[in-house]
Amino acid sequence: MSTAPPALTHTSVVVIGAGPAGLVVANRLRDSGVACVLLEAESREFIERRPRAGFMEEWAVRALAEHGLADRILEHAITQGEFEFRFDGERHAVRTAELSGRRHFVYPQPQLVTDLLASYVDKGAGDARFDVRDVRLDGIGGDRPVVSYTDPLTGSRHRIACDHVAGCDGARGVAQAAIPEGGVTVSRRDDGVAWLALLAQAPPSADGVVFGIHERGFGAHMARGPEVTRYYLQVPSGDTPEDWPHERVWHELRIRLGAAGAPPLTEGPLVEKVVLDMHNYVVEPMSYGRLHLAGDAAHLIAPIAAKGMNLAIHDALLLADALITDGRGSGREGRDQGDTGRTGGDEGGGDSGLAGYSQACLRRVWQYQEFSQWLSEVLHGASSGDRFRAGTSRARLRRLLESGPAARAFAGLYMGEEDGR
Repeated sequence: MSTAPPALTHTSVVVIGAGPAGLVVANRLRDSGVACVLLEAESREFIERRPRAGFMEEWAVRALAEHGLADRILEHAITQGEFEFRFDGERHAVRTAELSGRRHFVYPQPQLVTDLLASYVDKGAGDARFDVRDVRLDGIGGDRPVVSYTDPLTGSRHRIACDHVAGCDGARGVAQAAIPEGGVTVSRRDDGVAWLALLAQAPPSADGVVFGIHERGFGAHMARGPEVTRYYLQVPSGDTPEDWPHERVWHELRIRLGAAGAPPLTEGPLVEKVVLDMHNYVVEPMSYGRLHLAGDAAHLIAPIAAKGMNLAIHDALLLADALITDGRGSGREGRDQGDTGRTGGDEGGGDSGLAGYSQACLRRVWQYQEFSQWLSEVLHGASSGDRFRAGTSRARLRRLLESGPAARAFAGLYMGEEDGR
């Protein structure tokens, strides 16, 4: 006896991944009347607790606020407008807000995800499906892609036909993997170092960000709230969290962040220890057929300059605008559900925004990648074991601290472009 195929449902856009990129796209589509389904491999509770980035550029907050997605950020986030370099036992302040006219908002990614989920699911009654298994993308090179997945409760397969797929499921997700070999070009770079990412249940020991440059390796301090602090330690590639017990971590942090006049570090339990290899990649183009990548699915940038979440939001806003234009221009909402063809190619200008989506994103992606590489040399040169690299990184640092034009150029890139779109 033959088994009937899974029922086929229809929507305009399937969004894969409920991180910042996917949730911004889903919220914008729902608010604009474009039907969408959001699929997420993890539970809602998990993604609302998962530690991630914490710095938002001012343009990103303003852009989210324009769409009613930043109320809690504006109400609760603290802002920062300067940071310190510490090296050779001295402290050097860089007043980025004064130099650029912009601020960073400190707002941990789990809180942003929680806010965006509340807006999409609870307030907007958006269609979000969590804990989905074995997600597959078929027909992304044609006119009518189909996304299928397994229901975690019943074990049954579900199939959703759509006009477009927004792949926002990160570096190891199914969206990027669904692109056939040769469909895109992936450019990669490995910085050859690793960072131990630490989350301490301890009040911040400085008002803002501290970058410690030391021959033993880079160290960093970043406030995450009144009782929580993010720290980073440069460690040898191949190290594991188990190689760094509590006492060793705090010993190295005291050395690498030490400077005359600096307050002592406030120690506390380390509730997170993760080793991150500092590597980067860029997918070009960011679209293949009806699949459009955003965020870490399209480009990975090491957390050296706190750019990843901001790039994801930038992608998502541009992609949402293009998908909204496409949905309105093609007349698909009123089409008979039995019609699986596409009418008219670029009829009505529907694909013009999507055709330019990748190019519009990649300009900023490559600019932020270049800035991240520049800053990586400043932060890691002293510990490279290469006197030439150490000398050139010191020259970069000296120019930044002693030249007004160089400082302003640095601050502009560090704080993010004024026009986020």
